[in-house]
Amino acid sequence: MPKALAIYLPQYHPVPENDAWWGKGFTEWTNVSAARPLFKGHYQPQLPTDNGYYDLRVPETREAQAQMAREYGIDGFCYYHYWFSGKRLLHQPIDEVLASGKPDFPFCYFWANESWSRRWEGKEQESVKLIEQKYSDEDHRAHAEWLVSSFKDERYIKINGRPLFLVYKPFDLPDAPRMIAIFEEVCRENGIPKPYFVGSNSHDPDKNPADIGFDCAIHFQTRHNLLSEFWIDGFTPKRMIRNLMQGILNPTLKVYDYKQYKERARIHKIRYKGFPCPMVGFDNTARKGKNAVILANQNVEDFKASLVDALNDVKDFPEEEQIVFVNSWNEWAEGNHLEPCVKFGRDFLKAVQEVFGNKS
Repeated sequence: MPKALAIYLPQYHPVPENDAWWGKGFTEWTNVSAARPLFKGHYQPQLPTDNGYYDLRVPETREAQAQMAREYGIDGFCYYHYWFSGKRLLHQPIDEVLASGKPDFPFCYFWANESWSRRWEGKEQESVKLIEQKYSDEDHRAHAEWLVSSFKDERYIKINGRPLFLVYKPFDLPDAPRMIAIFEEVCRENGIPKPYFVGSNSHDPDKNPADIGFDCAIHFQTRHNLLSEFWIDGFTPKRMIRNLMQGILNPTLKVYDYKQYKERARIHKIRYKGFPCPMVGFDNTARKGKNAVILANQNVEDFKASLVDALNDVKDFPEEEQIVFVNSWNEWAEGNHLEPCVKFGRDFLKAVQEVFGNKS
């Protein structure tokens, strides 16, 4: 039976680094709660209902999330994993999941291998690097050695016995085959099969991660190449016309229609093999303010249709590779969440349940 795995952001508890960079007590909720609508009918702020402004250090919260996911047909969480030359960020919830054995819910990791930068609102070209992503053979070995205990966890998701491990920017790796070989060697030394490596093509849709040694791609969404003039900031005549047609007077906002995006994603499929990854929505007003990218008119019907399409995409894959990733479980500051909110309640979860079945 095909599996649905929800990508999961652990940015919901204070950490010393965010305290220093953004202010004492900063979490994702800081931006989410401060968001404001930018035009008539704009759904902001997007606020949680069932689990409220949760703190992921609380075990009851993690249990409640797993129970909700299970109830609505989600088979596991794909946790973002942050590793910077031996330093891990946002790790406390994962550490507690590993140490406690709870929740008893399948999981895997998605290594977010990109540097963190702070960009100043209104000055997108001005940024300061907060922590840099660097690579070396020694660090790849240390990384793989840290992962061993997770890969041995009975809950860790595997494909034909191989631990499933995703990489966000595979083409940033200076020598991907070398990294893969080091991981394989460390795993073999610890009695673990070679990981099943999946590379995201979110930033390079024309490049196939399989060409640099990955087992498969993930067709990560949102695909910005499908958004007209996405890479151009400020005023353009085309953007002004598009906004006016949506009743938006601001001529510089990057606002796109949700249904149109979903249709483009269906028509302009990436042709090489990859796990589909339909997104729930996208609106990063909470992070970017007036420089946000917004998919307006989000609706459950088009989301559900994209799930059905994704399910069809994997029906001929080998049984253990019939996996659909959903982006995401809880990207609240990007307006991209299965978790219940004030406007939609549990409607997006119900769509997953209707497509993938109730597995509780």
